[in-house]
Amino acid sequence: MRILLVEDEKKVASFIRQGLEEEHYSVDVAHDGEKGLLMAESEQYDLLILDVMLPKKNGLEVIKVFRARKGTTPALMLTAKSATDDKVAGLDSGADDYLTKPFAFAELLARVRSLLRRGGKEKSTVLAMADLELDTVTHKAKRAGRLIELTAKEYALLEYFLRNRDRVLSRTLISEHIWDYNFDTGTNIIDVYVNHLRNKIDSGAEKKLIHTVRGVGYVIKEE
Repeated sequence: MRILLVEDEKKVASFIRQGLEEEHYSVDVAHDGEKGLLMAESEQYDLLILDVMLPKKNGLEVIKVFRARKGTTPALMLTAKSATDDKVAGLDSGADDYLTKPFAFAELLARVRSLLRRGGKEKSTVLAMADLELDTVTHKAKRAGRLIELTAKEYALLEYFLRNRDRVLSRTLISEHIWDYNFDTGTNIIDVYVNHLRNKIDSGAEKKLIHTVRGVGYVIKEE
């Protein structure tokens, strides 16, 4: 899943980004409200995380403009303010949840998982197709009961496939969701990772799930 983090304190942004990437999320970062709004509107994200106190345009203004322009991506606001009026202002501006600094990273992760489930079609923490299962909390994958070891990028790729089952995903879409904002689409790394994942998921299985659509991209489906 792809997340946009808008946080002007670079140490805080780096800490949050590292923690989220360790949990297999793809994270882009903006350090001011204007850049954050531009990225939110020009790229496809599954979740926005915004600090309230931002230079150029504060987080409340960002989410208010984003919602006014029909942006529907779930949004989590971060702030040092804990007063009820501040939380109400954030929610009234269009935020879906509110987290007060300082916070435990485990709580941030729980809020992220909750908002991603709320914003997507899947409400369960387990994504499944045929005899393949992927637990989005423990990050464990199984095929016919056999545990499959996945790297961070392989996990993110499989989760993206399963959340978009039966949908052909172009290399551009895959790069936008699994790699960061500055990813070089001219490389063949996507094909390399898909092949690695396919070897782990489909090798030895009677029913193949990951398929190549020549000239377009890839799709996970039951044939």
